[in-house]
Amino acid sequence: MTHDPQHRKFLTFLLGREVYAVDILRVKEIRGWSPVTRIPQSPDSLLGVLNLRGAVVPVVDLRVRFGLQAVEFNATTVIIVLTLRSATGHREFGIVVDSVQDVVDIDAAGIKPAPSVNAASGTFIEGIATHDEQMLILLDTESLAAGESLPTKTASQAA
Repeated sequence: MTHDPQHRKFLTFLLGREVYAVDILRVKEIRGWSPVTRIPQSPDSLLGVLNLRGAVVPVVDLRVRFGLQAVEFNATTVIIVLTLRSATGHREFGIVVDSVQDVVDIDAAGIKPAPSVNAASGTFIEGIATHDEQMLILLDTESLAAGESLPTKTASQAA
């Protein structure tokens, strides 16, 4: 399989009625919803962590992160585990979404910049694209994960 810089593949998923997408090259796996281990004093959107073959993976509820109404998790709720680049190499990061849709091919020239309406939400958006007459919100996975970190001891707590 050759890499075509003119086209990119995205995994699409639903949050409510909106369709979002992440670069397929960032997707490590898709798992059905299963409870996670809650971490004390973590942000509301950080549901907790899961053990993925020995790796501790933080899991974020995208509905809460985006300020949407929370819903009960059901049979279509999934965790998309993403592999992200970081200063120390690669790390895994899970996002909880309502349901996975499809893998779509997007013409790179058709990706439009996100409108600057809300600085906070705009930092997570790589761009907007249209596929089969449907608007897709393309997420920047690195910036999405940047604000979610596990609580750690500070120097004063360790003393």
